[in-house]
Formats: sequence, C-alpha cells, structure tokens
Amino acid sequence: MPQDPFFVPVSGFELPRFAGVASFMRLPLVTPDHPRFAEVQIGLVGAPWDGGTTNRPGPRHGPRALRDASTMIRAENGATGVRPFEAVRCADLGDVGPNPADLMDSMARMEAFYTNVRAAGIVPLTAGGDHLCSLPILRALAKGRPLGMIHFDSHTDLFHSYFNGSMYTHGTPFRRAVEEGLLDPHRVTMIGIRGTAYDREDRDFAEAVGIRVIAIEEFHARGVADVMAEARGRAGQGETYVSYDIDFIDPAFAPGTGTPEIGGPNSFQALQVVRELAGVRIAGADVVEVSPPFDVNGATAYLGATVMFELLCVMAGALRDGV
Repeated sequence: MPQDPFFVPVSGFELPRFAGVASFMRLPLVTPDHPRFAEVQIGLVGAPWDGGTTNRPGPRHGPRALRDASTMIRAENGATGVRPFEAVRCADLGDVGPNPADLMDSMARMEAFYTNVRAAGIVPLTAGGDHLCSLPILRALAKGRPLGMIHFDSHTDLFHSYFNGSMYTHGTPFRRAVEEGLLDPHRVTMIGIRGTAYDREDRDFAEAVGIRVIAIEEFHARGVADVMAEARGRAGQGETYVSYDIDFIDPAFAPGTGTPEIGGPNSFQALQVVRELAGVRIAGADVVEVSPPFDVNGATAYLGATVMFELLCVMAGALRDGV
C-alpha cells in the first residue's frame, strides 16, 4: 500500500491523463519551500537550460515536453513489477531557474539547488537540459567524495575545450568533473560511443585516466547483459551517478536531439540497459538532450519519459531494499 496518499500520482481513472496541470508522472509538486519537501525520497527535477549547446539548440524545452509526455506513465512497471510510487515517496521538485544570459551563473544556480536537495536527503532524477547540466549537479552531489558513473551516450563529453578555449560546453562536462575530483575515473563506464570525430583527444584522455569506453560496435557484439555486468562491476558498491543522453538511442527511435548519431540501440535496448542497473547505489541520475524542436510527434519525449520511469523504478527499488 502507498506510504502516504499525498505522494501518490493522480490516477488516469480519476482524471484523464490529458487533463490537469502536467507534473512529472502526475506527482505532487513539492518545491523547496513546501512544508513537506524534506519528506521526499526521490525528487524529479527539471533543468530547462541549454547554454552549453554548440550546434542545434532546443534542450531547454526538454523538461516541459518530458513532463507532458510523462502523464502517460502508470503505477507499475510491466516488466519488473516495481511500483515505485508505493515503494518510496516521490515528488516533482519543479525547475531549476537558469539565467539564459549567463552560463556561469546558471551553473551556480544549479549547484545551489542540488546542494539543497542533497542536504534534505533527496535523491534527484533530472530532466535536462543539455549535458552541461550534469556538471553542476555533480558538483553538488559529489562534495566530499568522488562518485562513480555509468554514462549512456553517443559521445564521451570528455573534450578539453571548444572554440579557442571555451571550457564549459555540453562536450566537456565529464572532463571537468574528472579534473575537479567529482568522478573516480576507474569507476566510470561510458556506453554506446560512436559517430564521426575531429580527433581522438577524448578517447586518449579516457585511456590515460582509466575511464572505460564501450563503443557501439562492442555493445552490439556483446549484448546488453554482458556490457551492463561490466558496468556494474566497475561501479562497485560505491555511490554512482547515472547520466543518460537521449542520443544514446538510435535517431530512428529518438530523433528529437541536437547531435544524433546513426547506429545506436533500439527503444527496447534503451530500456533494458536501465533495468540492468539494479543493485547499483545510484546517488542521482539524469536524462538529457531531449530537444522538442527536432522531435517527431513527441516520440523522443515519450521515450525519454519512459527511460526516466525505468530509472525511477531502479532507484526506488534500491531505496526500498536498502542498497
């Protein structure tokens, strides 16, 4: 039975899913000034910011599209049987308010928001936003100790800089995170990497510091279960961040993103990899780079919302079981 009716999503049998104000998965909106904020165990957060985008913009609109699509989510995971809203107290924590005219101020605002979330003991699940959003989140969550990371993406996001020394773009967040001691590179696995490249600077850096990069060819050759067993093993028993760029998925299934790469997983494999995270101590997670201006009939947003639900189920199961 639900722990508290307040934290139970509105049922489609009570109010049609196309009606009402959209929140993540129809959960209650519990912003940091809400009297029940500290009771939340898993908080879903919108990060509507794409100040790190270097080509096709639009992920700033991702959280709104993901919220709307997530109203289709029901109470139970049909594959795993997990009922996350009964296992733990979940809520929509609202959006981090960015400064669209100031990249550094936006990151400072995000770090402050997530510092507050962490201090309240809430595990955040974020809807981006571009992939630079992950850096200020990690700055808040990894204070005092580096995290492991399991990263699903077409790109490593390990580049040193863009455009004559710009250090903060959606192609650099995890280079900065390693340099700042936010990530333990020996506990980081990057899965699905592919596409054309300017050079091998990012791969060389990964090899030098001990990050495991699993290219898409290896992913397809080995299969989901084998690859994910390795990723879980590298993460070990320590706290681990999960970052899921929607362009990990082949653009045939997820066209609404800024930097698509051909040859990725299908939509079923996109869910399988998340289910294989069971047992990982997830300190936080994100789904980023959903760009509604490039979407087709909302397909990418719905797939992104479904990935968020799968992440929520794994996170809720871990909290319930004391992982």
